[in-house]
Amino acid sequence: MGTGGAPSLDVLERSLVASGTELTTVAMRRLDPTVQGSVLSVLEKHGIGVLPNTAGCYTAGEAVLTARLAREALGTDWVKLEVIADERTLLPDPVELLDAAETLVDDGFTVLPYTNDDPVLARKLEDAGCAAVMPLGSPIGSGLGIRNPHNFRLITERAGVPVVLDAGAGTASDVALAMELGCAAVMLASAVTRAQEPVLMAEAMRHAVAAGRLAARAGRIPRRHFAEASSPTEGVADLDPERPAFG
Repeated sequence: MGTGGAPSLDVLERSLVASGTELTTVAMRRLDPTVQGSVLSVLEKHGIGVLPNTAGCYTAGEAVLTARLAREALGTDWVKLEVIADERTLLPDPVELLDAAETLVDDGFTVLPYTNDDPVLARKLEDAGCAAVMPLGSPIGSGLGIRNPHNFRLITERAGVPVVLDAGAGTASDVALAMELGCAAVMLASAVTRAQEPVLMAEAMRHAVAAGRLAARAGRIPRRHFAEASSPTEGVADLDPERPAFG
């Protein structure tokens, strides 16, 4: 889970616990690691891992510097890499993103990039050495769900690294769909923290992840244009409509 948008630290804490998350991302450009009683204290209390991110960076240079500062402050080589193109869409800048990913991988980081739902870019990020790819379902905070399931399927079918839905989920059915499409995990923030009942939504998301994963393993039935009876037709009595049922 992410931590942005929560109405209070108490609600955030209860939501994190309800979600069952094992890894939580924090924006390094908005965090002071030295402050007591911060989100870092909550994560430490519940044994939840910290994944620093480079939110708010517009260039590869900014993202690389932020990642290096996070490594010094938090003692982790893991980073969720975000390099956005503009403030209006918050969409990733593919050129700067790939540049930053290559630099950070060479610098020994475990890089998890937030990317577009572009199968080609996902492949290039994997080839650059990223530990996972994290395509958006739709713009950050939009709650529009997965707008292009076909592209998600193309990414998950080819990827040799985990694929994580990173943005756009609005409710539990979006999360279940992501898992059914082959995602290994989902990253959530606004869908939970800005829900009317954040703790309840966090619990719903937890169940949706489990349900979607089970459905993916079970395998859905093929989609058909016409009906197909679930009962066999062999052995069905040949009824004569002219003959009364009871003599």
